[in-house]
Amino acid sequence: MALPAQCDQQRTVCVMQAPPIRATSATREDVTTLIRLGEQVSQQHMEYHTAVEAGEENTLDIIPEEKLIETTKHLEGEIEKARTSCYNKTLVLQRIQMSNAVLNRLKENDSESKEIQEVIKHVVMLCSSIMKSQQEAPSLEEQLYEVRKKRLTLKELGVEKLLQLQSMKKKRNEDLEKMESEKLTRIRNILEKEIWITTLVQSVFQNLIIGSRVNWAEDPHLKAIFLKLEKNPKFL
Repeated sequence: MALPAQCDQQRTVCVMQAPPIRATSATREDVTTLIRLGEQVSQQHMEYHTAVEAGEENTLDIIPEEKLIETTKHLEGEIEKARTSCYNKTLVLQRIQMSNAVLNRLKENDSESKEIQEVIKHVVMLCSSIMKSQQEAPSLEEQLYEVRKKRLTLKELGVEKLLQLQSMKKKRNEDLEKMESEKLTRIRNILEKEIWITTLVQSVFQNLIIGSRVNWAEDPHLKAIFLKLEKNPKFL
């Protein structure tokens, strides 16, 4: 882009960004600053434009493009600061003017002024409620934090108790299985002992019958007893 075009563009941007300013005591300093910056930009624009039209080849060496860009950015920053300051002061001035207008209107003491008073009272009440809520907010947040902390503690305690119950249930099942196993072993031992005693008694009775030289085959009752004594108790 040519140097005059750049200068024209920067000048146009500066002029367009400047807000409408009312000539009051609160903004007079900002207006002066904006005018001074505008004149400075205009003067630089004229110098650059004249140098280009005159065909001076060493102009770019005297004023490098980097320096020009840096100066332009600096001026834009100054204009933005002045514009922001002017805007803020204008808002303050408008609020002061509005407050004075409302106070003057309230002095008339008519129906409209009474409505304004009611609105102001309502606004003050709302502001008081907001301030009270803001003051109570930290306490409520702290209480909420304590509730969440207790809830987390109870949850951890519940998990711990659940694990204990599961452990107790598992131990109980193991104890029951162990008791049943011991009981079955004891019953099995008793049964084996009874079988051994029964076998021994059968053998004794058989020897008594045989030793008595009684013909047990001819006596049906004695024959039935002898045949029963021959049965193995393990298969009964």
